[in-house]
Formats: sequence, structure tokens, C-alpha cells
Amino acid sequence: MSIEVLNETDAAIDEHELVEISRFVMRELNVHPRTELCIRLVDEAAMETLHVQWMDLPGPTDVMSFPMDELTPGKDGKDPEEGMLGDVVLCPSVAQKQADKAGHALEEEILLLTTHGILHLLGFDHGEPEEEKEMFDLQRRLLLTFLATRGRAGDGVAPQPFLSEGDTDE
Repeated sequence: MSIEVLNETDAAIDEHELVEISRFVMRELNVHPRTELCIRLVDEAAMETLHVQWMDLPGPTDVMSFPMDELTPGKDGKDPEEGMLGDVVLCPSVAQKQADKAGHALEEEILLLTTHGILHLLGFDHGEPEEEKEMFDLQRRLLLTFLATRGRAGDGVAPQPFLSEGDTDE
């Protein structure tokens, strides 16, 4: 997997950790190993521009996803397609405000938003209650498993605010 991280902000983000969560999520969802992904970190002004341009919504948001080749998770018995998954654009300053409000670290919020963005790139959505349940249950499982394998889940139960379902505006 080719994962590029472009930090266009002054936020101190662990780029290696972004690559690791991305690889983990993509492997878990059986994405082709030669799939490409770009993660961009932008300031609030750049995110607001994207938010208005693509969603016609005012103000900056936390994460936006821009799919390229419309790839989907690989299914049993069917090989996944190779291609460009797309871009996940994150706004660390908005993420920091959300992390503060939820009572967890910026790093955890960024991992949550990265996972959320990748799920959107793979065709998951939360516009309908059934879709929302499926997406957020999968997001929760992926995050808890990743954190447990990284030695960050403590007793295996993450604080409820970290896994809240309403953290993203997408």
C-alpha cells in the first residue's frame, strides 16, 4: 500500500501513526495491497474552502473524503481491485476542539477521523440509520482492535466519548 501524508499545518501529528492506522484499516477490509491513499492535513481556512466548495456547508469541518477509483472492500472469493483509493483531508485544529470537548487526546481524534475518512472512501456512509449503525460499529471495532494491538487500549475499553457516533460532520 502506498500511503502519502501531507501535513500542510504546523500541528505536530505522528505521520507514522497515520500510515499505520490506514494500513491496518485497509488490510482489515481486504483492500488491494497496491492501493494508493493520500492523507492531507490542512488549516481551518483551507478546510472551510473545501467544505463550502464540495458540500455547500459553511465553516471548516473535521474530515472530508474524496474518492478516486470508487474502490470497495474485497469480498470473500473475489479479489479486491487495485487503484487509487482517494484523499482523506483532516483539519487538526477542528479535531483538537473535538478532542478537548470529548475528553481525549488529539492523536485519538485523528485516528478516529482517519478511519472514518477511509470508510467513506470505501463506500460506507451514515445518511440512514442502518448505514450509520453499520459504519460506526465497524469504525469502533477497527479502532479498538488497532489500539489494542498498539498497546493503547488500556483495559480494552476506550472512553465512550472517543467512540461517540456524532463526532464527524461528513
